Amino acid sequence: MDVRPYLNTHFDRFTDELKELLRLPSVSADPAYADAVRQTAQLVADHLEKIGLNNVEVCATPGYPVVYADYTVGPDAPTVLVYGHYDVQPADPLELWETPPFEPTVRTTPIHPDGALFARGACDDKGQFFMHVKAIEAMLAQGPLPCNVKFMIEGEEEVGSANLAWFVERNRERLACDVILISDTGMLAPGIPSITTGLRGLAYMEVELTGPNRDLHSGLYGGAVANPLNALAQLIASLHDADGKITLPGFYHDVADLPAETRADLGRAPFDLDAYKKALDLTDVVGETGYTTLERAGIRPTLDVNGLWGGYTGEGAKTVIPSKAFAKISMRLVPDQNPEKIAELFQKHLESNAPKGTAVRVTPHHGGWAYVCPPDHPGYLAAHQAVAQTFGKEPVPVRSGGSIPIVALFEKELNAKSILLGFGYDSDAIHSPNEHYGLANYRKGIETIPWFYTYYTKG
Repeated sequence: MDVRPYLNTHFDRFTDELKELLRLPSVSADPAYADAVRQTAQLVADHLEKIGLNNVEVCATPGYPVVYADYTVGPDAPTVLVYGHYDVQPADPLELWETPPFEPTVRTTPIHPDGALFARGACDDKGQFFMHVKAIEAMLAQGPLPCNVKFMIEGEEEVGSANLAWFVERNRERLACDVILISDTGMLAPGIPSITTGLRGLAYMEVELTGPNRDLHSGLYGGAVANPLNALAQLIASLHDADGKITLPGFYHDVADLPAETRADLGRAPFDLDAYKKALDLTDVVGETGYTTLERAGIRPTLDVNGLWGGYTGEGAKTVIPSKAFAKISMRLVPDQNPEKIAELFQKHLESNAPKGTAVRVTPHHGGWAYVCPPDHPGYLAAHQAVAQTFGKEPVPVRSGGSIPIVALFEKELNAKSILLGFGYDSDAIHSPNEHYGLANYRKGIETIPWFYTYYTKG
């Protein structure tokens, strides 16, 4: 469905309405913003009602509300469930923002010569879910929708979607659908359209290693007792071998083999290794032997230290052997690795291999399964055709190295696949100061989404 005439006429208003949404500091992680989070939920509901959707409701949960709305064509028509989130990350550190994070400002960048909207949540995820609201508005201006549509916009994604499972479990019938459409991912680069076909899973752990019963003088005791920081560094270093493989016994047992044709298809993504290294000020890349940089970051499991601390870290010197050392470690998982099983393997291995003179305690935090959308799924084929229609070229399939645990939750609870149709770029600084979203991307998303419905309902 071509909505460009309506889009051209109303795009300035669409942008102003997004700015209104961005002015609300809906930071779910900070209770100081609780009122703003709830105001944002109500504003989202108001927009859904204004465009003509039915059964609009701000649904209470044990935490922040979920906004629901629907549009019914009939029981024989397919149903698309649109998911997004209206909460945002904290804006700190504020001093690094060129303009205030909750005062949306348009300015140009080399990647966004037509202008980008700078504000917290512009790309993640207010700008991207709001594309769906505006796309449905543009479609309804031309007549009835071609299928049933439901919206579920939550307010806790940035804090782990703590109550989304609670909501979905209690509303399975209400949320029943044939496919889920999500724009909380991105595209490779300007002029290179892409569709995310997979996400890695996650197992996140915290490690506490204890040596002596108190901090000790490093002169009096050094060389005679185990130093927990030294021991923890030794233990962590043992988790990879010289080829970059993870040494946890059983870690790779359930890793699904990737067909050669799938690996080749994913390899079509353009990648400039020299530019990659330059952008990160790297002298070289590292990783598992036998895989490219993109494969290491997307289709292979990983184990990384996210934080390491202990002892004295203040100004000046304090000569101590610390009593304890700590680390936070995340493992990105691939199909068919079970996050609970991996967490158990990790915990058992570390606790049973504590260096001499120390004890290790491991605490699992959170995790989730990996997700893959088959390339022959009707929803993926519709997204592929829609992107090709509006960009004038075939999109490249991409496996993201990141994790969105709720996608696996949806598949389990609603028995539906999710189509990850995002329009942002990695350079849009999500979760960072000066987050932004290109106005051309915002427009292109609104233009593309109606074509998804057209191709999906045609089968």
